[in-house]
Amino acid sequence: MYSLLFEPVRIGPVVARNRFYQVPHCNGMGHAMPEAHAAMREMKAEGGWAVVSTEECEIHPSGDVSPYVEARLWDDRDIPALALMCDKVHAHGALAAVELVHNGPTSSNLYSREVALAPSHQPLKYGYPHQARAMTLHDIREYRRWHREAALRAKRAGFDIVYVYAAHDLSLAMHFLQSRRNQRMDDYGGSLENRVRLLRELLEDTKDAVGDRCAVALRFATEEFQGSAGVTQKEAQEIVHLLADLPDLWDVNIAAWYMDSQTSRFAREGYQESFTSWVKQITSKPVVGVGRFTSPDTMVSQIRRGVLDMIGAARPSIADPFLPKKIQEGRADDIRECIGCNICISGDMTITPIRCTQNPTMGEEWRKGWHPERIAARRSDQRILIVGGGPAGLEAARALGQRGYEIHLAEAKRDLGGRVTLEAKLPGLAEWARVRDWRVSQLNRMSNVSIYHENSLTAEDVLGFDAQRVVLATGSCWRRDGYGRSNGAAIPGLDAATVFTPDDLMRGAMPEGPVLLFDDDYFYIGSVLAEVLRAAQREVIYVTPDDTIASWSTYTHEFRHIQRRLRELDVRLVTSHNLALVDREGATLACVYTGREQRIACASVLTITARLPDDALYQSLLSRQSQWADAGIEGVTAIGDCLAPGLIAHAVYAGHRYAQEFDGPAIEDVPFRRRLPLSS
Repeated sequence: MYSLLFEPVRIGPVVARNRFYQVPHCNGMGHAMPEAHAAMREMKAEGGWAVVSTEECEIHPSGDVSPYVEARLWDDRDIPALALMCDKVHAHGALAAVELVHNGPTSSNLYSREVALAPSHQPLKYGYPHQARAMTLHDIREYRRWHREAALRAKRAGFDIVYVYAAHDLSLAMHFLQSRRNQRMDDYGGSLENRVRLLRELLEDTKDAVGDRCAVALRFATEEFQGSAGVTQKEAQEIVHLLADLPDLWDVNIAAWYMDSQTSRFAREGYQESFTSWVKQITSKPVVGVGRFTSPDTMVSQIRRGVLDMIGAARPSIADPFLPKKIQEGRADDIRECIGCNICISGDMTITPIRCTQNPTMGEEWRKGWHPERIAARRSDQRILIVGGGPAGLEAARALGQRGYEIHLAEAKRDLGGRVTLEAKLPGLAEWARVRDWRVSQLNRMSNVSIYHENSLTAEDVLGFDAQRVVLATGSCWRRDGYGRSNGAAIPGLDAATVFTPDDLMRGAMPEGPVLLFDDDYFYIGSVLAEVLRAAQREVIYVTPDDTIASWSTYTHEFRHIQRRLRELDVRLVTSHNLALVDREGATLACVYTGREQRIACASVLTITARLPDDALYQSLLSRQSQWADAGIEGVTAIGDCLAPGLIAHAVYAGHRYAQEFDGPAIEDVPFRRRLPLSS
């Protein structure tokens, strides 16, 4: 049924074993953690991806993107780190690709302290108080030399595919295409043909340097959503016509990155088709594209309809590195589908190793030796009781069950999933239910796992259960008193009946309007609940002590989409104000900088501040620890939100970590491998 996906594809002088292509994606490890980076990429190759790419790879110190950690090929000393990745990828029969880049005016050069380069004089994109200088013709020749030398280093490292990068508003090759950045009056500016000149030269240089053994790919953005100031689809079509068969492969997407990697809340699977489907009609070379593909039916459809030749993926390959192999083996139901939450992106944005809500082993392949499909067999006959069927409890039960332990999972409600089940009912978050559904489907196949619905256990019940280990994954609840980041004590008036929490709305309560939504959380939940209120025709006054709405969503690339959505919904936005008092007439706000107060008329208040663990059972069991031995209990452990409320990704990781470490050797003070500096 899916054999089309496993046909080989020729890419210039190399052949990909199938149509699955892991496109370049950042990971927060890069040149700083080469062993961890190589192990992560190796997992994709083992899982069946025919091509496994790096993230962007800096070619010169004048294109330094510090503090972000990407790959580097500044000189020959960078070759061994990337050769390690190539060796790991090749060991599983996959091709290795490298995305060479000079970031131009989107560089920082905070580490190198070089003056940034650009087509024309302009400020640096990301707000650093410095400008990039206009490149001379000598600079352009030097840039071409740096790129060529980096390509030769990539070849020596063992790469099979070398990229020329002109996408995401992150590379000089693209900056020369953009009229807003390229205001030159020489042969590299003005007309479209002139603006394309440098990109053509880079492609020709790279093919001349490494084309005998390496394929040359062009990563290209077909739409920037900037109007005439950016690359439009019309202009992109002209560019593809000009370069049609010069690259060995076209890797096409949309720009900027926040448009390319949209969350499932704002874009569905295959959402880029209308922006990229025309490329194959112009070039005879293979085309790879993305769209957060998780369904093999969608993949086959894209290929049969002539949209793509190869299925590109970053996030789906993170959520399930073994996605291709599962399809090939007829196990499509076992795919751990990406939920489109973009927690993976937050790793790069916070300059930390990549993580994934669905796949808790992502980023831990070298650090902890975790594998997404394999886990150590049980080491004892211990019986384990898990209380709570939310994301932490489900993952602990699944992984412990995979190890072969006898598992008993008790859930107080009829439905499993905990907070996932509630949040997946909110606007745009339906795909988050995959966190629950994949784990439940796996558990339902395990004869060593018993699940008890609508079972609310007491300490007495647990003591009488005859389990050697007890895991409490009972979740958390939102606070109603206003305590949080901005307030170290209760806010006066929040004990009124007109005050609501996210838990109330997710269980069906609907405040009277106008509603003052007080967001001291700064992530997604406030804006989602604002949508719920507006759908119910409630006027919403969105108040936050932060300087912007949903500021943490910058790390998941939702920030701009959230701002637009709230404005389209006519939500009134009040930033940099704390909630000081609530009374019958409304609320008093205080400016976080001046303390100046203002009154807001409202009928209800929705507080989104902090959460408290639902740990009453845990505390009760701790108070009766003297009875554990007689009950046969060797240990009681709280995990996930029951221990410390966090993201769903934190809960899944906590459940998996418990399962990985259970019955194992003593954990060292630093429970993971580190790349340590050389001793002096």
